[in-house]
Amino acid sequence: MSDTKEKILQTALRLFARDGYEAVSVSEIAGELGITKGALYKHYANKRSIFNSIVERMYQIDAERSRRYAVPQKKYCDAPGAYDTVSVEAVRSFTMAQFQFWTEDEFAANFRKMLTLEQYRSEEMAQLHSQCLTAGPLAYMEDIFRDMMGRGILKNSDPQTLSVEFYAPMYLLMGLPNDKKNAKLLEAHIERFIRERFIRRNTNCKEC
Repeated sequence: MSDTKEKILQTALRLFARDGYEAVSVSEIAGELGITKGALYKHYANKRSIFNSIVERMYQIDAERSRRYAVPQKKYCDAPGAYDTVSVEAVRSFTMAQFQFWTEDEFAANFRKMLTLEQYRSEEMAQLHSQCLTAGPLAYMEDIFRDMMGRGILKNSDPQTLSVEFYAPMYLLMGLPNDKKNAKLLEAHIERFIRERFIRRNTNCKEC
């Protein structure tokens, strides 16, 4: 991606996060960058094209992070076998990495702010907010926990309730002013959850 195209993407997202997607015009994005609308259109056909590129970037980053921390990239219904090898340590590491990303990475933080603003104005944005920040992560953890119960790693319980118990503190802490103490609080919560809920900390074996 060219430097100009990347600058357009980053600037547009920053403005979307500040004022909301609908309120920001292509002219405003171009003006913020000190370029003409014609120059901007050489890289993106319209504002929607910029938005689609932002969403695509987020999905790419999420997939890369899933690979890095050995957790499933797809939903359970699309790749159930990928859930059979998820370890407790992978869940812990991935969750902490997600928290750090959403709170410390400028691109991710602005994306979250944009969705938080626009979820009340657009059904599409509300669905994207749900998919990325609320119902999506909850369903993802629910499927992981259900599979772990089947492997005898996690104590039997209602996986949906466990998912809420596990994820809710992370979502709450993401909404607080950024502070290093927040990450420590989340880490302590995860360690307590693992200590109280898991039978074995690290195994992928169904019989051992």
